[in-house]
Formats: sequence, structure tokens, C-alpha cells
Amino acid sequence: MAKLTKKQKEVAGKVEKGRFYTLEEGANLVKEVNTAKFDASVDIAVRLGVDPRKANQMVRGVVSLPHGTGKDVRVLALVTPDKEAEAKEAGADFVGLDEYLQKIKDGWTDVDVIVTMPAVMGKLGPLGRVLGPRGLMPNPKSGTVTMEIGKAVSEVKSGKIDFKVDKYGIVHAAIGKVSFDAEKIKDNASELIATLQRLKPTAAKGTYMKSIYLSSTMSPGIAIDTKSVN
Repeated sequence: MAKLTKKQKEVAGKVEKGRFYTLEEGANLVKEVNTAKFDASVDIAVRLGVDPRKANQMVRGVVSLPHGTGKDVRVLALVTPDKEAEAKEAGADFVGLDEYLQKIKDGWTDVDVIVTMPAVMGKLGPLGRVLGPRGLMPNPKSGTVTMEIGKAVSEVKSGKIDFKVDKYGIVHAAIGKVSFDAEKIKDNASELIATLQRLKPTAAKGTYMKSIYLSSTMSPGIAIDTKSVN
């Protein structure tokens, strides 16, 4: 087991074991305990009382974070020529169709989000093995398969993220950077939590929001009192 540095020990001591913090306290503390020398991401992990193996308890959706993620999201718009200008105007980093389909076939996946049109999805099917494991396959439910290409690109660029509960019942998401004001971190976390609450499956029984943790890259996790966000 790697030894903690003096600084890591110092910040770890700021997070009290067994204590549950309010979201406001957690947003302030996650900035204090960051030890990375770069602008680290702030992440949230929400454990839900659902069984993701059952279709009627799957939780997935999209949320527009009020203050964005702080990350420069690289967007590929796979569109027909008549939609290229709209995609470029909205800020897509890569725009085209057949040439990018070929690049993806050859192994290129240097993007964060792919936006496309319903008519193009048939061409993307054979690329599922490449795009699926990387979370890059466009999906109508996340708003990345649409005729409103410009709107979709703009939303992704301004902080719209999609999320999905994993096999352990946990939703992981990046909700900002440690350089953000604590208030912005709190606002973004609140928006995601409120969205998860709205998406509670009717089949989910017992406690729905079991635990919430905030952390930054290489920092200890900060337990948030779930009652403080309900």
C-alpha cells in the first residue's frame, strides 16, 4: 500500500470519519482537501436503492448542469451535408459523416460526445462494438439523436451530461472542477440529485437515495447527509 504524503495526511485529517456533511459543507470541503497540482474534477457518486438488473428499476437520464462541467467537451456531429453548417455554428469540434465513420472503424475515438440524426443511426449500428464500451453511442433518450443538431451540440457544450446507474446501483458523474466556487459545485450537485429523485422508479422499494459522496481527483470521499438533500 502506497504511503500517504505529508500533505495527503493533512487533508485526510480534515474529513472526519463517520461524519455526514451537508451538501454546502461538502462543496466547501472538497475544495480544501484537493491535493492535485492541476484543476481536478469534482465527482459525485450516488448509491441508489434499485436493482439495475431489472428493466423497471434502471435509472438513466440527462441533466443540464447550471454551471457546466468546466471541461472542454469535444463533440463530433455525424450529419448529412445540409446539417453541417448548423453543427459548426453551434460549436461542434468535428463535423462530417462518411470520413468520420471510416476513422471510427479504423479505431479513432478522440471525442467525448457524438451527436447525430435518426437517418444516420443505421450506419452507426456496425460500430457499436467500438462506441458502446466507450459510452459514445448516440441515444435518443440522451438527446444525442435528433434533427435539432444545433440545439443538441449547444446543450452538450454548455454542460448537459448523461448518466446511467451501474451494476452496483451507483450513479457516477463529474459535476465541475475544484476551481469552481463552492456555491457552483453545490448547485450542480443539487441539480443532478433533484433529477435522480424525479427519475425514481415506481418499482424501487425502501430507501431510494442510500448514500452520496463528493470527491475530487485523488482526494478522500466526503459523505453527504442524504436527509439534507431530500
